[in-house]
Amino acid sequence: MQFGVLGTGMVGRAIAGKLVSLGHRVTMGARTRDTPKAVDWAADAGPLAAQGSFADAAAFGNILFNCVHGGHTLAALDAAGRDALRGKILIDIANPMNYAQSDTPQLLYCNDDSLGERVQRAFPDLRFVKALNTVGYPSMIDGTRIPGDHDLFISGNNAAAKAQVSALLRDAFRW
Repeated sequence: MQFGVLGTGMVGRAIAGKLVSLGHRVTMGARTRDTPKAVDWAADAGPLAAQGSFADAAAFGNILFNCVHGGHTLAALDAAGRDALRGKILIDIANPMNYAQSDTPQLLYCNDDSLGERVQRAFPDLRFVKALNTVGYPSMIDGTRIPGDHDLFISGNNAAAKAQVSALLRDAFRW
């Protein structure tokens, strides 16, 4: 399968690396095609890995992961392009945290709106699934790191997309 990963931080590199390790082709997208973190990741990850812009990753992937900071999600999706996103599953891992207001991070959107709702309003043809945003990135890629019985929260308004994401998370990430 082909995946597009939007974001070059720890989460994006962890997700993309796990997918490549499972034999999938992955394009990591950033604001520009030559972002050093993405270039370095692709060089280290091997022949199944590539880097590019948000638009390149969105056009390439059958399934997309949003791993950018939540406050930058809509801008990243705008840069990815409406046509490249149309009909695709986006697994949104982002949390829209505001670290600037106080010592305690707070949500940018809450109570009467959410990042997921904003994305679904802005991109109604995108099959949006929120998942993995409640666990740390090492556990995202290996659910067995958390001992005992547990559940992973998954939300979205498309039952088929949620089922496909659930299967991916179970089979690939061992959730």
